[in-house]
Amino acid sequence: MKKSEFLYVQPKTEKSKEIFEELMYKLHACKVLERIGGYVHLKSISENYYFYVKESNDPHWNFIK
Repeated sequence: MKKSEFLYVQPKTEKSKEIFEELMYKLHACKVLERIGGYVHLKSISENYYFYVKESNDPHWNFIK
């Protein structure tokens, strides 16, 4: 069984801040579902939001920690 990978995100834009507060409950941790073509597919720890983030220079999210 493969160990789950988690990444921690910080919102950069107003839209991502709204999502972070309302759907992610201000929890930074996200489970990595897959990596594909320079993007990471994430599931919020609250399990209310699924999204793709560029592995570098994403316009809406920063990786932290």
